[in-house]
Amino acid sequence: MKKLVSPHGFFEKEGIAVVRIVTGVFMAYHGFEVFDSTKMNDYRQWLTDLKFPAPVFMAYLGKGTEFVCGVLLAVGLFTRLATIPLMITMCIIAFGMGHGKIFMEDQHPFLFVLLLAVFFFAGPGKWSMDHLFFKYKR
Repeated sequence: MKKLVSPHGFFEKEGIAVVRIVTGVFMAYHGFEVFDSTKMNDYRQWLTDLKFPAPVFMAYLGKGTEFVCGVLLAVGLFTRLATIPLMITMCIIAFGMGHGKIFMEDQHPFLFVLLLAVFFFAGPGKWSMDHLFFKYKR
């Protein structure tokens, strides 16, 4: 019972790492669409319809960011730096493309923003390249 009401988690350093790894894999999975020309044409058309500037560039920038930063997040390398472009990308998706309907339709991008904020403030956790290379302490 003491562990259930304790302010300390069961696996504080490991738990945050598991969530970070899964989130990074999800981001990289979605970003992998950058290699699919059919999907990228669909995103370009969507961005054109929404009147985004430079829709081709924006589509590749967004998906490339999801892929590269998702991989960095999954392995825990430069974790805090990788979360910044990902948060910007997810905010653009949630508020620019989704028109801020985070309570109705576009919850997933906004939930990614919240998860990424956790990793920005809490760090990568124990199982990370940051921890290995930079002797990161939480």
